[in-house]
Amino acid sequence: MQIKKLFLQNFRNYEEETFTFSEGLNILFGKNAQGKTNCAEAVFYLCTGASLRIRHDKQLVRIGAEAAKITAEAQNRYGKVTIEAVIIENKRELKVNGSKIGKNADLLGHINSVFFSPGELRLIQDGPDERRRFMNISISQTSAAYYTALLRYNKILDQRNALLKNHDVSLILDTLPVWDEQLCRYAATIVKKRAEFLEKLAPYAEKMHAFLTDGAEELKVAPDKKYSGDESEISKTLQKRFENNYEKDLRLGFTTVGPHRDDIDFFINGIDAKAYASQGQTRTAALSVKLAEVEIFKDLSGEYPVLILDDVMSELDLPRRKKLVERISGLQTILTCTHAERALYGKDAKKIRIEKGKIRPEKA
Repeated sequence: MQIKKLFLQNFRNYEEETFTFSEGLNILFGKNAQGKTNCAEAVFYLCTGASLRIRHDKQLVRIGAEAAKITAEAQNRYGKVTIEAVIIENKRELKVNGSKIGKNADLLGHINSVFFSPGELRLIQDGPDERRRFMNISISQTSAAYYTALLRYNKILDQRNALLKNHDVSLILDTLPVWDEQLCRYAATIVKKRAEFLEKLAPYAEKMHAFLTDGAEELKVAPDKKYSGDESEISKTLQKRFENNYEKDLRLGFTTVGPHRDDIDFFINGIDAKAYASQGQTRTAALSVKLAEVEIFKDLSGEYPVLILDDVMSELDLPRRKKLVERISGLQTILTCTHAERALYGKDAKKIRIEKGKIRPEKA
């Protein structure tokens, strides 16, 4: 997968600009707060229909403008694809190859992307919400079934939680089994897809981590192991867990078990990374997981995703910068940084200097 051109109009700090990307390494460089990350964000938005930085789409519209427009001309293994998004306040219109689409699910998979920034350290350091979010974004790009199950599960979960706050206990106990039957069906799909994803992720992450650290450290990725078997067996296990926690759920007023509570564990040299890893170790582990994600996309879709590396180099020492550049060779990568070091990136990298939301000539 490759993005050939990206057009931005009234997006973030861009009034109007067109980017042309090469099939290899593309370096967006310039001083801080000039728009480098905004460009990277636009690419990710067209791939996933969401931003990793904001909750409300209206924040993507340039101050003083009524609407924003972003368009990408890309190539995947099936041919050319054009994706367009027009954002007005919190409303938006998405088009693929000129045809309007009504569901975000219809956007996913046309262009896959993996995004990494210093903020992704949350994947290791923060609570389980961040790790579930990582899995949800990644798996959804290659599995419409997962994305649909996730949407329906969350909707039913909200209804179940609302019911648990009702003061009529007999009504709750009579109604819970109805919600649980539906909840388990979608939960089983989520659990099974996550298990398959993590089974692929673990060996790739271990390999990438060994590469980046020259074998000095070993990374292990360990999922929760509450469930086993096929989707039917997982559904039965979940049904029992929901039933066994009725009293607790009633007391607390929310659903205390299910895939919305699952987690992933990371161990570096056998030690819990979430509790004991240094900043440097955490950074390398998170990057290893993201590079592993790249390989999974290749396995599942038959082609590499677009890799977005936002301000990553400033967080790595020189040996690991060189290792990273070596690893991403051959991938279309959009990398943001403050300085485009010629000795590090090589002569074949395409360099784009950004200043105040505009592409400027590269300074000598």
